[in-house]
Amino acid sequence: MTKYILRRIFLLIPTLIGMSLLIFMMVRLLPGDIVDALVGLDPTITPQAKAELRHSFGLDDPIPVQYVRWVVEIFQGNLGQSFRTRQAITSTLVQALPITLELAFLAMIFSVIVAIPLGVLSALRRNSQIDFWARVSGMLGLAFPNFWLATMFLLITSLVFHWVPPVIWISPRVDLFGNLQQMFLPALALSVQLMAVEMRMTRASVLEILRQDYIRTARAKGLQEMDVLFRHALKNAFIPVITVIGIQLGGLMGGSVIIEQIFGLPGVGWFLLQGIYNRDYPVVQVTALFLATVFILMNLIVDLTYAYLDPRIHYA
Repeated sequence: MTKYILRRIFLLIPTLIGMSLLIFMMVRLLPGDIVDALVGLDPTITPQAKAELRHSFGLDDPIPVQYVRWVVEIFQGNLGQSFRTRQAITSTLVQALPITLELAFLAMIFSVIVAIPLGVLSALRRNSQIDFWARVSGMLGLAFPNFWLATMFLLITSLVFHWVPPVIWISPRVDLFGNLQQMFLPALALSVQLMAVEMRMTRASVLEILRQDYIRTARAKGLQEMDVLFRHALKNAFIPVITVIGIQLGGLMGGSVIIEQIFGLPGVGWFLLQGIYNRDYPVVQVTALFLATVFILMNLIVDLTYAYLDPRIHYA
């Protein structure tokens, strides 16, 4: 197991280098740069002044030089500064990360506590009314994008209940109840599609496991149905479900961009989007690379979880 973990960590290095190169080049394919974003259409700004600004940002250097300089700074632990605010990106990420983590955690909790029991129940009551409505709900959940759901939630709560979430983020350390009120709607909007995917995967996985020979053998030995389900079926059935949850959790970190923008939550996704708007290259590069790293690490954790759920899996 230790050798496998070390090998996977070693493989992270070329993966992250490739991701950094891809992110670096894609950012520079965006039309305009930070100078264009700063001066806009101001006719008083001369081309010479724009050139001086680009020189101050280091944008007049060759692209390979800019890339090598950025990668060397990252390996030295220096994530750089924002072109626009001149604030350290590290401090801004430290402030934004807890918001995104809380949003992703709440969305995952909402999805798991609804989807897993519903998927198991749907599999146990196959072709029943419960199964029918569970599958219909899953299809509807996949059909509605989370940004549309977020907008509808805001419209319903404002027009019907005359309540909207606060526009300024409330820290749970200051007011836990107010924080949960504020995070409920965005987490719910973000969790609906997750619920649908997890429910459908749980249902399909449990149905497949219940057809296995060892399940029939356990029943033939006279075990109670609940013992068969919890002691023999669910542990193996959860292997593909854990895969989906792990991938979703990694994707939630970057997938919350629009939700954070709609609800005004200054998380990592909001920080990334503002960097794109402002053509703030260091902000976009570091934030996108951070999200890619989180996604890769989540995949590694999921792979390691397999060995616990299925003793037949061994990592050399």
